[in-house]
Amino acid sequence: MSQIALITGATSGFGAACAHRFATEGWRLILCGRRQERLDELCTELAATTPVHAFPLDIRNEVAVNAAIAALPVEFTDIDLLVNNAGLALGLEPTQRCNMQDWQDMIDTNIKGLLYCTRAVLPGMVERNCGHIVNIGSVAGNYPYPGGNVYGGTKAFVKQFSLNLRADLLGTQVRVTNVEPGMAETEFSLVRFKGDDHKANRIYEGVQPLEAADIADVVYWAATRPAHVNINRVEVMPVCQAFSPFAISRDA
Repeated sequence: MSQIALITGATSGFGAACAHRFATEGWRLILCGRRQERLDELCTELAATTPVHAFPLDIRNEVAVNAAIAALPVEFTDIDLLVNNAGLALGLEPTQRCNMQDWQDMIDTNIKGLLYCTRAVLPGMVERNCGHIVNIGSVAGNYPYPGGNVYGGTKAFVKQFSLNLRADLLGTQVRVTNVEPGMAETEFSLVRFKGDDHKANRIYEGVQPLEAADIADVVYWAATRPAHVNINRVEVMPVCQAFSPFAISRDA
């Protein structure tokens, strides 16, 4: 029987691209996201290709996450791959001017939601002694930038949690990978700027950023290495992006 992938935040961006890529390769899919209409559209697109089980889910709700995993149909219970994709950035203000609710939403989604999903799925993988957790981190977890404050902090958590999770799983056949994208043109900036198309579009002016399919390709590659191979981290940037020099503020 074909393998099963659970993808969070499947209604757009990296999540939707991963759903399409794994469906093309014959994987059975469990898809969740907060937008029912988007889920319905995605299921309609993919149902002719592979079995799909989809349900609306806010991963910030621990009770809802546990209930959804417990209620999976028997043919979808043995999850081979969890793609912890759901996440977001909000705002680009310096720390002293940031919106506290934005901080809380990023922490609740990028950290707590990822933990809830991992904790719900992982015991089954350990019991079966097979499985793979792929976390979608960010280069923001490695390199600081103005306005990245809490978002970068949440992705640094994802990086370190992935490494610690791998240490906890030593002696099992369960694998852990952190995929760390750089600039990518998805709904990321539109969400960050709360629907302001002008601000979001300016981010990508004059550059060729990564596409969602590029990251889906990396996730699929990591997930399909031989069973004895664990890809710890993959950092991916478009050619147009690199590391900035140290910033120095000089007296006038």
